[in-house]
Amino acid sequence: MDKSESLEEAIRTQAEALGFVACGFARADAADAAGIDIKRFIEAGHHGSMGWMEERAHHRVSPLALWREAKSAIALGMSYAPASDPLALADHPDLGRISVYAQGGDYHKTVKKALKALARWLVDRAGGELKVFVDTAPVMEKPLAMAAGIGWQGKHTNLVSREHGSWTFLGVILTSLELAPDLAADHGQHCGSCSRCLDACPTQAFIAPHRIDARRCISYLTIEHDGPIPVEFRAAMGNRIYGCDDCLAVCPWNRFADAAAANRAFQPRAELAAPRLTDLLALDDTSFREMFAGSPIKRIGVTRMIRNCLIAAGNSGDPALVSAVEAHLTSPDQAVAEAAAWALDQLGVSRSEMQAA
Repeated sequence: MDKSESLEEAIRTQAEALGFVACGFARADAADAAGIDIKRFIEAGHHGSMGWMEERAHHRVSPLALWREAKSAIALGMSYAPASDPLALADHPDLGRISVYAQGGDYHKTVKKALKALARWLVDRAGGELKVFVDTAPVMEKPLAMAAGIGWQGKHTNLVSREHGSWTFLGVILTSLELAPDLAADHGQHCGSCSRCLDACPTQAFIAPHRIDARRCISYLTIEHDGPIPVEFRAAMGNRIYGCDDCLAVCPWNRFADAAAANRAFQPRAELAAPRLTDLLALDDTSFREMFAGSPIKRIGVTRMIRNCLIAAGNSGDPALVSAVEAHLTSPDQAVAEAAAWALDQLGVSRSEMQAA
């Protein structure tokens, strides 16, 4: 390392070498005001059934509540910018739409591996104590990333970057070292009067700019929510079977996002980029685990995936899917059996026909 190079500059250089496209610094307590927002979010019940969020809310209010010795936060971003239009499958109802972030390798593993490598380098270089976090830990990455200047929270509540648009995975390193903070980004300063992300939401999950009711969000419904999906949201789900990219995909800042900057680990796997609903509806637990090995999708389990695919089949208008749907009418899982009956009803198969079959 060049002796004239500051520690902060050296960290940025090392972070880039490890695959991060953004790196910024903030005081560990720089985003404490965001703790008020998370409390209001939970008190209003907008977190739905995500009990893990409520259970660790006392830690989420501030990094210092999690680790008192933290002095600085290093916010990092890794690109997963797609090479193709994330909304391209909207006109192919026989295919399932999987959110861009989940079409490749599990970002938790890739980001955390790079964070640990950077952490080891930092300890060797400057000492101190530290802790690394991806989004499974009770650390509010987006407010810290904004405090560190690597992007701002758009009206859709996700981070937006001038260089990488809406397509970055975030990670945080808390350290006992005193690092010079970067200039923070203002909340939504570059969104102006644009409301494309809010207008694009199929289920109108946004209460207001920067405020979301997760219970209406398709990502929540297809990933976090267990049991039957509320009927009022089913038609709007279309063929989305895991997550939803609509509010991210329409952001004008994405015109600056370069797919070449995306980490290769996140390149779409062929079987996840445009899976056929008939194939997905034929999965059992073993084949599901095989198909989604190494994918973040694996954690929802085959039952939830089948439920999601049945909703998509019901929305497809494709009679060729009837037999694949009928196979789940007798599922021991009530949510699956109910979704199958609903899908057949949407496809024009009457209950008398079901009984006769």
